[in-house]
Amino acid sequence: MTTDNPAIDQEWLAREFPLDEALVYLNHAAVAPWPARTAAAVQAFAEENMRFGASRYPAWLDTEAQLRERLARFIHAASSDDIALVKNTSEALSMVAGGLDWRFGDNVVSSNQEFPSNRIPWQAQQQYGVEFRQVDLLADATPEAALINACDDRTRVLTISSVQYGSGLKLNLEKLGRHCRANNIIFCVDAIQSLGVHKIDVQAIHADFIMADAHKWLLGPEGIAVFYSSPQRRYELKLHEYGWHMVQQAGDYDQKEWRPAASAKRFECGSPNMLGIYAFAASLSLFEEVGMESTEQQIQHVSSYLIESLRQINALEFISPLETDRRGGIVTFRINGLPGKRLHAELMQANVICANRAGGVRLSPHFYTPEKKIDQAVKIIKSRSG
Repeated sequence: MTTDNPAIDQEWLAREFPLDEALVYLNHAAVAPWPARTAAAVQAFAEENMRFGASRYPAWLDTEAQLRERLARFIHAASSDDIALVKNTSEALSMVAGGLDWRFGDNVVSSNQEFPSNRIPWQAQQQYGVEFRQVDLLADATPEAALINACDDRTRVLTISSVQYGSGLKLNLEKLGRHCRANNIIFCVDAIQSLGVHKIDVQAIHADFIMADAHKWLLGPEGIAVFYSSPQRRYELKLHEYGWHMVQQAGDYDQKEWRPAASAKRFECGSPNMLGIYAFAASLSLFEEVGMESTEQQIQHVSSYLIESLRQINALEFISPLETDRRGGIVTFRINGLPGKRLHAELMQANVICANRAGGVRLSPHFYTPEKKIDQAVKIIKSRSG
């Protein structure tokens, strides 16, 4: 069985991902290594800053504007005006949860598998009489049915991760979005485990809000994230952060009267993270070159190769779904009789970089991960399985 994609030049991959040969890096669902171009972009930006300070700031602003436009194309947003650059997914989710005008008795529907970032901001609204419903995604015929059946006429928001961080379960966002649109429910998607893995069209899935950090599958830095807001819902959020950058007349410092920007910049109160912007732009350019269709296909191939290899290990049980349409890039498993924390620690000690999630070990290869590295990891796992 082979998963190597001849359309992707292997020498090019080796140049872009010069990872230490001692590592087996299977942790892109946590924090990913940077491509060489991203490291080069940061080095070049630092060199320019050291030599010229901010004398070329207009060019920096051009790069910021270009990144918004590229992100809009990447997620098929109608306009770059719908794109905010924020610190992280948690900040964006907090802006939504804390920005709504809640009414006592409202409820929010979500799942019992969410990462804390998509749980805590909503639970914090309980002080306003908001119920947070954590749905068992396996309690109905489909995960989508479980979520939809939990909604009622007091549901204000359906908030869900596009791919669950522990199990790797992939949701049908279009089906959920259609239900939300038909019932005037705000549809909020934590896409941190999808962007860089799957193509996402925010308009096709009827998303009101989508957010994702750069540092996982997008192969970018920590400290910067994309936050999409639809024009229809953007103005429903009360603002809690104010500053010179979030106003309609940003840059006109003598203007005494102000109003929030009409665009998603209203969520950016102060100076932009220019270093993060340059790094994020470099990482995103890699996906533009490879193409998301090729990237998605190759991640599925690599994941399938990993799954088929793990099947050969006795007493191994998959926590992740195995159906192609239900999985992202995450493969989580357990070995009966071997605690997940212990196996994770042993793998990390053997330089297999992975995570302990959902009661097992989570492996998350990317499109560039070579088969030989998968083979190394599986060999070590098999040796630990007894």
